[in-house]
Amino acid sequence: MYKYAVEYLKNAFYPLEVPDTLNIEDGQMVLVRTSKGEEALKAFIINSKISEIWDKSKNTPEAFPVVRTLSQRDLQTLDEIKKEEVEAFFKCKALVEQHKLVMNLVQCRITFDRRKITFYYTAPERVDFRALLKDLTQVFTRVRIDLRHIGVRDETSIMEGCGVCGRPFCCSSFLRKFATINVKLAKDQGMPIAPGKISGTCGRLLCCLTYEYSNYIDAAKGMPPIGSSVMTPDGLGKVCYLQFMNGTVAVKMEDGKTKEFAKTDIEMVDADVNVEIDVPVINTYAEDDTNIDIKQLEDDRNSSTGNV
Repeated sequence: MYKYAVEYLKNAFYPLEVPDTLNIEDGQMVLVRTSKGEEALKAFIINSKISEIWDKSKNTPEAFPVVRTLSQRDLQTLDEIKKEEVEAFFKCKALVEQHKLVMNLVQCRITFDRRKITFYYTAPERVDFRALLKDLTQVFTRVRIDLRHIGVRDETSIMEGCGVCGRPFCCSSFLRKFATINVKLAKDQGMPIAPGKISGTCGRLLCCLTYEYSNYIDAAKGMPPIGSSVMTPDGLGKVCYLQFMNGTVAVKMEDGKTKEFAKTDIEMVDADVNVEIDVPVINTYAEDDTNIDIKQLEDDRNSSTGNV
């Protein structure tokens, strides 16, 4: 049964394999062996219920073996590595500009044993970085260099931050896989199709558009289309807008008044009702967003690579 875990990439927790001879305190820095090399991470005591779930689950993350706890000297080394990562980032960025490569450098990571340095970057198309790699090997000697292409959603997940809701990004807190998102999700939920309203920091549609989509689809069943003629308890009218979540329909009556009815209290009719309705503001571009192609907000092959 696992007792300790560490927080690793994208705020995911991984169990630890701790030798019987090693004592670890909650919050203590430890050196663990990962697929990327030796990493210095903070260990946490996990809840017994979580430990039971991990023991029984087939999807438990692979446990990291603990090499040792970090000494005071190791902590100084870790600070030095953090500074080296910043220096290495700007050295690589300068070489990217020198070679005029169309790639955006995102982050640099150096393993604790200094045997591997990884540069994460985003790019709209495939990049031929052979010349860049040749120069990097001359700058960073006796170290394995990894240039890793990631998507713009991946970039946001590892850089972290807060969304328009005021909470930490879903992708860097609990979201592990990105769902395919398109503008239809926003339209079906009656949201204003304005890039500033429905896109995230990554420049793609908000991940949360998928969270309640199935509820909206269920709520939309039995709803008449906007502009259709309906018979209500108060007479004929035209549907001018819909309230999906409370199951009501706003109808403009022949006398010009607008009233709301439950969707079960109205019936679509084949009649010509002499009523003009205003086109809803939703599902149209905002004035200052008219020069933005809404399709650019949808997922493409460069949105997410899962290569973090």
